[in-house]
Amino acid sequence: MNEASDSNTAPGEAASRSAAEPVAPETTGRLPVVLQVLPLLDVGGGGVERSAIDVAEALVLAGKETIVASSGGRQVVELQRRGVRHVELPLASKNPLVIRRNIARLAELIEREHVELVHARSRAPAWSARAAARDAGLPFVTTFHGTYNYGSGMFGRLKKRYNAVMADGDVVIANSRFITEHVHANYAVPDDRIRTVPRGIDTARFDAEGFNPNRMVDLSTQWRLPDENAVVLLPGRLTRWKGQILFIEALARLRVRRGGENFRITGLLVGSDQGREAYRRELEEQISDKGLGGNVQIVGHCDDMPAAYMLSDVVVSASTDPEAFGRVIAEAQAIGRPVVVADHGGATEQVLAGQTGWRFAPGDPDAFADALETALDLGADRRAALAERAAAHVREHYSKTGMCAATLRIYAALHEAHSR
Repeated sequence: MNEASDSNTAPGEAASRSAAEPVAPETTGRLPVVLQVLPLLDVGGGGVERSAIDVAEALVLAGKETIVASSGGRQVVELQRRGVRHVELPLASKNPLVIRRNIARLAELIEREHVELVHARSRAPAWSARAAARDAGLPFVTTFHGTYNYGSGMFGRLKKRYNAVMADGDVVIANSRFITEHVHANYAVPDDRIRTVPRGIDTARFDAEGFNPNRMVDLSTQWRLPDENAVVLLPGRLTRWKGQILFIEALARLRVRRGGENFRITGLLVGSDQGREAYRRELEEQISDKGLGGNVQIVGHCDDMPAAYMLSDVVVSASTDPEAFGRVIAEAQAIGRPVVVADHGGATEQVLAGQTGWRFAPGDPDAFADALETALDLGADRRAALAERAAAHVREHYSKTGMCAATLRIYAALHEAHSR
């Protein structure tokens, strides 16, 4: 997962979510039959999977047939519940022979289902999808969901060439201003082919208004949280660049400042290790070595992220590499929680410094501890005012409805241009 949040919904939530945040936006022009391609639709995925599901649902609600092709996964059921057709193909494979065979598979699917536009959301399937779309004379859209770092030397040049397929759409969608600048700088995509469409979150799902407190009680009991401690939450899969070690170090320094008796903070690392058992053991050793055994917990995957945010006093994003967007930052603000984020990438543009959260110099544990202390020391009135500002900020700029509306307008305009 790009973040710890996922597509799972607490019981009874789906109906209210659909009613509160419709995702069938108005568009100008006729919407085409769209095929989206991505590697997997598994639980624990990030923006790629979530965006594909959200946009597919918007197309269905707008009255269009739409298809998503992937190698499958547990989120296929969610997609189908939304009335979207899924076709299973080996699109997660990076084997060049499989990629080549997928061209024919996608070409057959395009012809059989009368597809009118192809949208690729990841590199390996994009190589097949681009060839199939071009052979059929169809518009081809890509979304840059990440920076796709490529390094230097011969390997770096080869990887950049592999990445470049994502810059070769008739329209290239960037999921933040940071990614727009990255695509301009590294792949020379001209202005007339790139559109910035910020990642959107389900603001009805992540809404403190009317939230059932029993969900918080259940999660607090499951995690055995002490009532007297403030909770600082770092959501994200357990991988080094997400900054879990930096988080532990910042909490250790905050403990020194406050003294052991007055620390009264519980830090939660929420997210799957996705098989990275060695890294999980390293985190456990760091927690022990820093004397934080009673204060930092690795709780694993969470099915109810809204409840996790509601339990928290502060939510952090400590990534040591820039996030392309950083969905947990929008989710936490939508639910009214102050955020503390590393000041780079897509995180920077999401946070109104001092108004909805705080930014710290990336990789700096002292600056991180300073920002945490400021956020934790908010009084009740300032915390309530921040919650209102943060939720309004996300509703205005980072809603699922807005993202879907912008994407469907791109589809309609591109289809019209290709139909002339």
